[in-house]
Amino acid sequence: MSEFNALASSGPAKWSLAAYKHLFKTRLVRKPALTLQSMAVKTWDIAPGEVAFVQPAFFLPNQLERVTGWEEQLFYPHEHPRRTMEGVGRVEHGPTRGYLLKDVWMIDGALYKGNAKSWLTPGVGRLPGVRVENEIERGALYCTVGGNKWFGSWLTDDCLTYSLACNEGVPVTTAASANIVSTARNGILHTPGYEDWLGMKPVRLRNAFFRELVIFDDISQNRHKHLRFRAMGEKLLSHVNTSAHPGVFILRGGRGDLRLLRNEMELAERLRDRRGFRILDPALCDVATIVATCAGARTVIGVEGSQLIHGVNVLPPGGSLLVLQPPERFICYFKYLTDRDHQHFGFVVGTPAGNGFTIDSDEVERTLDLFPSSCGEV
Repeated sequence: MSEFNALASSGPAKWSLAAYKHLFKTRLVRKPALTLQSMAVKTWDIAPGEVAFVQPAFFLPNQLERVTGWEEQLFYPHEHPRRTMEGVGRVEHGPTRGYLLKDVWMIDGALYKGNAKSWLTPGVGRLPGVRVENEIERGALYCTVGGNKWFGSWLTDDCLTYSLACNEGVPVTTAASANIVSTARNGILHTPGYEDWLGMKPVRLRNAFFRELVIFDDISQNRHKHLRFRAMGEKLLSHVNTSAHPGVFILRGGRGDLRLLRNEMELAERLRDRRGFRILDPALCDVATIVATCAGARTVIGVEGSQLIHGVNVLPPGGSLLVLQPPERFICYFKYLTDRDHQHFGFVVGTPAGNGFTIDSDEVERTLDLFPSSCGEV
């Protein structure tokens, strides 16, 4: 915490009605809420945008006709999942940007500057506080509302922005990240292990006054983000011995938002016996075991969800990701990552079964055989 001690203090508490002023202006006076970016005193490009060409996913005929629910597109570039899977073609990725603001309040996981507010911590329903114990001369916020809610977003987005934050000030995140709470509730707490292996030493705060605060627009899947993601994977791999193997099946089970694949273990064991896949239950393993199991895999497979990021983190260029999709919740977030990182993406859509779904094992193997060089075979 030496960086924090040098640039921040906990001194006498400050008192702020910033949160209540914002509520008054936006709900009673009905002044339009502004974005924090619009309040910046300085804006600059960290990396340029670019144009990419997106290829179709690998999938068997009539898979998309099984989909009963398309998940709302919360993730950039916000294309409809069907269009993304069929090959969207030309996609423009914007630049990575930094914004410098002055005199910003963080109160209960939300940022306030005049009429601007950015809510970072989901699920907090109580009235905001007024007491602020921490003052920071120059901070750099790397966390996002998505990363505070979903473990996968934390590892694919927030951890990448952390490296940008270190160049600009004290790297700051919220004190009670939802991904930390949910991960602990559903199994082993992985966040500290990844932070340790990645050399991350963030300052976690619930409230603070920033004399200067740098925030980022880091959602674009441009080459700069690709290089940071690959560097993160290489840093993780440096801790383990790596040898190539056919693939890893990452179990989800009934954890997190329910996407219950009723024949999950049957599928995993079939791929283990027939194709030499490893089986990983990350909820029961520490980071060292997770990375060692996934390292060298040519194919990662599992139910769509945050647990897949354990394998995607260390999947090399040219590797393949096969996602098992619940029919009522089709989402294509991971294809944005594999498109960016020069990997192959495929999927199989399940059929409803009780409170979950099932996946045809023959369809899984036939889809694996669609990948170039028969990815997934021994």
